[in-house]
Amino acid sequence: MTDRAAGQSPASLEGFANARRTVYLLAAAQSILGTAGPVAFSIGGVAGYQLLGPDKALATAPLTGYNVGVAFGTILVAVLSRFAGRKLAFMAGAGLGMAGALIAAIALFRQDFWLFAAGLMAIGLSGGFAQKIRFAAADASPSFYKPQAISWILAGGIISAVLGPQIVILAKDLFAPVTFAGALVVLSPLFLTAIIFFAMVDLPAPGAHPVAGQGPARPLSEIVTSLRFVAGMVCGISAYALMTFMMTGAPIAMVVGCGFSSDMATLGIQWHVLAMFAPSFLTGRIIARFGAERVVAAGFVVLMACAAVAHAGIALWNFWGSLVLLGIGWNFGFIGATAIVASSYRPQEADKVQAFHDIILFTTVATASFASGRVLTAYGWDWLNAVVWPVAILCLLLLGFLHISGKTRRRTA
Repeated sequence: MTDRAAGQSPASLEGFANARRTVYLLAAAQSILGTAGPVAFSIGGVAGYQLLGPDKALATAPLTGYNVGVAFGTILVAVLSRFAGRKLAFMAGAGLGMAGALIAAIALFRQDFWLFAAGLMAIGLSGGFAQKIRFAAADASPSFYKPQAISWILAGGIISAVLGPQIVILAKDLFAPVTFAGALVVLSPLFLTAIIFFAMVDLPAPGAHPVAGQGPARPLSEIVTSLRFVAGMVCGISAYALMTFMMTGAPIAMVVGCGFSSDMATLGIQWHVLAMFAPSFLTGRIIARFGAERVVAAGFVVLMACAAVAHAGIALWNFWGSLVLLGIGWNFGFIGATAIVASSYRPQEADKVQAFHDIILFTTVATASFASGRVLTAYGWDWLNAVVWPVAILCLLLLGFLHISGKTRRRTA
């Protein structure tokens, strides 16, 4: 029991106990669903490369399908939640992931590139559903427990970072000589387990609670053209797109370009995903201490360090080191930028602004994953990581302009 829970009434304590049980079940389900991402990124590009003929430019198209699935999944879960409730929506999302894993495995047996891409898209749809689990956990919790609830969901990402790559390493040859099919088949019972966890939770319907004194909701056009929203969205999308751009190409560069084993590439993805989520427990406190703009700036500096390490050579430490820095840079850049975006709108404006933001975000991320394969095939690994520099510098300039604008506004207030 937390210190703040100790002073609550018996009825509140009973509600807190129910909320905590719900959060634990959601965290367990999240940790299972989250394994699909590392599995997809560990095998998607390499398997796509193997399935294609002489022209390998479309090798990362299956991962583009995954990211497109995530984009549509964030929309589909909102629609299903409205008409069927979040519980059934999450169960449907896990079911889509299970079907996608089986479709992708069948595609490998049939050597069907586009069926494999379709399977990964279905897995991506499930990933889009999983994006909303943290909101469900917060909505199911009393106000004093919301931060801890979100932390538990984030902890699921750390478990996924370990479990997903280990599934690839241990099960990829289960149906040899069809490489990677075993890892996809193993995902199916895991998705079924997530469905069972979702069936055990009782999720309240999300309600809109406008804050008094803030006035009516503003038009979407007014919000999304404000400097604060634009800066936050551009920086957040840039951090996410750069992360996807490099992470998508890294396994192909390691296995095909440099001759490392697929296990070494998979372990690199594991360290990368751990670096993406492990700092999350401290990132919020760092933002509170130093401000979101400085944290985002630090994230882009780390991303530039990632590019420098990747450019320094093609030894194993270069790949693994750059992937770890890529994860840390994404964490600071994306979470900090999300905080900037969140401060640009009022609570009653959240739904429409978040939907607008997520559609652009995941469309850009899908484009980045597609472009990764084409750039890697045509120009090589060095050109892939060189893209980080101009994007990061542009975002740092935009953050500087936002900082100067804020200081000017405070002086004239």
